[in-house]
This record gives sequence, C-alpha cells and structure tokens, in this order.
Amino acid sequence: MIRLQENGVNGILADEMGLGKTLQSISILVYMLEYQQNDGPHLVVVPKSTLSNWMNEIKRWAPTLKAVRFHGSKEEREEMGRTLMEPAQRDENRTWHVCVTTYEVVNIDKNLLNKFAWSYLIIDEAHRLKNEASTFSKTIRAFETRYRLLLTGTPLQNNLHELWALLNFLVPDVFASAEQFDEWFNLDIDDADEKNKLISQLHKILRPFMLRRLKADVET
Repeated sequence: MIRLQENGVNGILADEMGLGKTLQSISILVYMLEYQQNDGPHLVVVPKSTLSNWMNEIKRWAPTLKAVRFHGSKEEREEMGRTLMEPAQRDENRTWHVCVTTYEVVNIDKNLLNKFAWSYLIIDEAHRLKNEASTFSKTIRAFETRYRLLLTGTPLQNNLHELWALLNFLVPDVFASAEQFDEWFNLDIDDADEKNKLISQLHKILRPFMLRRLKADVET
C-alpha cells in the first residue's frame, strides 16, 4: 500500500476481516508524516459504529498523528467547524493531521469538508460506494483528493458492476464505462474454460490496485 501511495496510485486494501486493515491504514499515514513530511490534511470516512475504534487505534498506535473526531450534534459540529475546521483551511493554522468522520456527516457537512484539498482519503467499508448514484458516492467523488484508499473485506459482494464502481472511484480515466467493463467481464457464460480465462484476466487487471490476503494465507 505504501508503494502504491509513493507511486501516486489509488488502491483497495481488501484483506479479510480481522487482518488489521485499520492499523495498516494508520501506519500509512504515520509513514507519510515521518518519512515524507506529509502532515495532511487527511480524511478518513468510517461507519459510525467504528468511529470510536478508529480514534482509539490512532491514539494507541500513532501518538504523533494528531486526529480530530468530526462528529456529534449539529451544534457540536458547528462549534468544531468554527474552532478547528475553518481555521485549518490555511495550513499554518491547522492543529491536526487527520479528520475522522462518518458517511452521514460527509453528506450533511459536505460544504465545509469540500473546502479542503485532502492529501489522503481513506474510506472504511468502501463497498458502500458500490452504488455510484448514491448521495454519499456523488458527494465524496466531488472532494479534491491527492490519494485514495478503499478498505473492504468484501470487494466482490454481488456482481462485477459493484467492483467497477470501486475501480471507477479510484481510477476513473481507466474504468470510465460501466457498460464496457460489464461487457469485458461477462461471467454469465457456460464454458468453464472461458470463465476461468476471464477471471484470470480480471485478477491481472486488479493486481496493481488491490491487495487481498486471507486469514488462511497469513496463518500459513
């Protein structure tokens, strides 16, 4: 994942659940801070249910990484906007490296969050981007970002079109057409050999963008 970032390539970290995608992502931000002198601003978008865990993991494993938890009631977010977020639009006034927030807050406070030129965007449980027409997908696509990393333990949940939505978010110039992608990788065929060839070809295309490891692979 660090190699992808150093080469300016967006990616998908698709390790099976339980293999530490959160910690790996935090490690990338620390690497950028310590070895590239890149202090952000970074944006991490997570489900509300994992927000506290993300903040705890950053505090535990990355004490040099200053994180702000942008969440709470409307009044609390407005106060944070005035005191922490709006002044931070000028780098010399920014007191944090990474902003951790939720899908819902991105939708609600998009006008504030969209004012930043984000260095690294990390989206946890990114299979929620599978519907490119959703409010969140449309909102986050409009954000200015230099690097993008998607975290998901289930890159292929239902169909290949959902995978296209993730790839289109990461590399829109390459994966521009959903129709063409569906045509390339039409797995609705009876010939087993042809289907295996298509799957092999798909794996080759994904290799530069996606890292996926299973517990069985790690344990052995």
